[in-house]
Amino acid sequence: MDKHVDINLTVNGEAVTRRVEARTSLVDFLRYDVGLTGSHVGCEHGVCGACTIRVDGRIVRGCLMVAAQADGADVWTIEGVSETGEIRDLQDAFVERNALQCGFCTPGMLLTLAELMARKPDASRTEIREFISGNYCRCTGYQAIVDAVEMARNKGASA
Repeated sequence: MDKHVDINLTVNGEAVTRRVEARTSLVDFLRYDVGLTGSHVGCEHGVCGACTIRVDGRIVRGCLMVAAQADGADVWTIEGVSETGEIRDLQDAFVERNALQCGFCTPGMLLTLAELMARKPDASRTEIREFISGNYCRCTGYQAIVDAVEMARNKGASA
């Protein structure tokens, strides 16, 4: 019995068609089949947020979704949203506020925060912390990350 499936999806605005093993996670598919290594594999249980990607406009844990589930979906990775400039203010604020160190959590953190800023641009510091509570960062202590969100929001408001 063949354990492979054909999938057709859009990744960062480009059509992608592949034959994949049915149990391949979406994050592994993106990393190994498509070559987009920005999303990381951390806990493989959906807890750490390192594998966060956007599917059909909502963030998901790429380690918990199999690639076959993304058949027909519109998928955006950190590479795609960076290339479009969508998260430029947030990226700049992360650098300026020293909100990243090792960088392992950064792609997932940025995608998560971009969703928060789109949903609730006036989120309080507490709401920002709550929204990123599923994204682990072992380096920064989160203070600088929250500061960066506020900085990016203020920059966006003055643009």
